[in-house]
Amino acid sequence: TPGLRVVLEGEDPASEVYVRNKDRAATGAGFDVDTVKLPASTSQAQLEECVAGLSADDAVHGILVQLPLPKGLDADAVLRQLAPSKDVDGLTAQNVAALVIGAPGHRPCTPAGCIELLDRHEIPIEGRQVTIIGRSMLVGKPLASLALARNATVTLCHSRTPKEDLIRHCQSADILVAAVGRARLVQGEWVKPGATVLDVGINRGEDGKLVGDVDY
Repeated sequence: TPGLRVVLEGEDPASEVYVRNKDRAATGAGFDVDTVKLPASTSQAQLEECVAGLSADDAVHGILVQLPLPKGLDADAVLRQLAPSKDVDGLTAQNVAALVIGAPGHRPCTPAGCIELLDRHEIPIEGRQVTIIGRSMLVGKPLASLALARNATVTLCHSRTPKEDLIRHCQSADILVAAVGRARLVQGEWVKPGATVLDVGINRGEDGKLVGDVDY
């Protein structure tokens, strides 16, 4: 029975939603799932010790360290305690390198899901202009590598991209992916007719409801 452990520190609302859905999906697939919930006061050393212990546990086959971590904690140091073979999110240096060079390895689930979504809807990727807003290691950068591997032309925008350039790059996209974590950032006039839009953002609005990065 596949053993999955999810490590969640703190009480980030978006992370709690993700973890709840991961637990539900993995349990439904017959996994042995357990979420290790740690208070926000957990120290760097304690978190690293927790992840190292799970990596050494033969009953654990996959580990998800839910990011972002609370402020003040070093995510890279935590990920160095994670066995690459158990790195379900594909965030360790070994798996990131495998993604970039096209070698076998674990791929981050959300970018892989974006590619799967396009394929299932028979939306061509090769030769298309793909604009990605967000350069995180969770979505933006790995998705850029996956799209390049499918022979797309990729533009990667981020928080330092001037707004006028951001709008221009969005308007030229055949496939626009919003993954920056800014509620309702992308406006209708930013999207050219016929373009495909993937909204990866998850934000909690002032009314408490979850909204994406695209203003529908």
